[in-house]
Amino acid sequence: MADSKPAAYEATVAAPFAVAVERARPHTKLIGLLALGHFVIDVTQGSLPAVLPFVKQMHALSYAQVAMIVLAGNLTSSIIQPLFGYLSDQIARRWILPLSVFVAGAGMGAIGLTSGYTGVLALVVVMGLGVAAWHPEGYKTATVVAGDRKATALSWFSLGGNLGIAVGPPLMTFLILGFGVQGTLGLLVPSLLVGMLLLAALPMFTREVTAPRATRARSAGANMPGAMALLILVVSVRAWASLGFTTFVPFYYVDTLQADPRLVGVLLFVFLGSGALGTVIAGPIADRVGARPFMQWVLLAALPFGILFLLTGGPLAFVMLGIFGGVLTSSFSVSIVLGQAYLPRHAGMASGLIVGFAIGLGGVGVTALGWVADRWGVPAALWISALTPLVAFALTRLLPAPRDAAA
Repeated sequence: MADSKPAAYEATVAAPFAVAVERARPHTKLIGLLALGHFVIDVTQGSLPAVLPFVKQMHALSYAQVAMIVLAGNLTSSIIQPLFGYLSDQIARRWILPLSVFVAGAGMGAIGLTSGYTGVLALVVVMGLGVAAWHPEGYKTATVVAGDRKATALSWFSLGGNLGIAVGPPLMTFLILGFGVQGTLGLLVPSLLVGMLLLAALPMFTREVTAPRATRARSAGANMPGAMALLILVVSVRAWASLGFTTFVPFYYVDTLQADPRLVGVLLFVFLGSGALGTVIAGPIADRVGARPFMQWVLLAALPFGILFLLTGGPLAFVMLGIFGGVLTSSFSVSIVLGQAYLPRHAGMASGLIVGFAIGLGGVGVTALGWVADRWGVPAALWISALTPLVAFALTRLLPAPRDAAA
């Protein structure tokens, strides 16, 4: 009897402690597999800016038409993401993960076979639908298996996507320069391979994810739609700056500075690759200081580097471009964590609204920048893009704290 009480006490204390540890531990294999899928889907999406100069020349397009292609890609890959997120919140649809990889790869891979502007638009829409289907389900699945340190885990998951965005341009440039415009078909290879891998892993996703989803649904707090609307506006303005640079920096070098077109892939890799690195660095920092304070100051920190890029030249300009991309993009996964804290009962829709709808609204800004570039030149469009983080910073000062105070 003397030993029974301590044993019972230890069992009572140890059981919930074990459960807490189990819940906090991320499923690294699933995170890795999702990151691989994220990498391939965003290699496909990230290839679009690199193919634009070749498509513009081949079909004799205006800057406004190029911007319309960007808008079509962003609207279809982004604006409808909340719809897929809503469906994800109702019932798990893991089969969307492999299917979306197949569809996105097919759309972008066939662009080199088109004979006109309309065909390019249609295939960009197909690619965009695949991208739109992937992200809400992918981010929600990743969040469920991320553990307690969500910003850190999601930053590694986002790394797959950001690396894909960064690798896409040089890969597409290599394929086109090596095999002609028809080299876009090379993107079918990774899409088919990784899509089949995700398809084979569907039983594991279902087994490992179903139980935690139910637990999270029961413990979700109250939604904050007003705060979410403001966060969407912040992310939209940030996307305007980022998409403005990825769209017009290649034209700035090729058309304005008369640089070698082979620099296009390198330029985009510097900007987007630095963004991938910044995302990973930002995760642990945001877990320590909080997602909201991080969002409030990182956008202001990015401002001087975009300006310095336009005021410098040579290797220093590449350095400024990389720092600007790294700091600006570092808030990407953090904004998703904050969005899910504002809509804890609809995590899939929150992911779709941030990754999709808000960034799609930023694509509308790129269309306006195309109009500016046609009338006042590409540098004017880049100056507007470089200064927009100041607007985003001002808006973040109005963001409220989530009700659970975790972010």
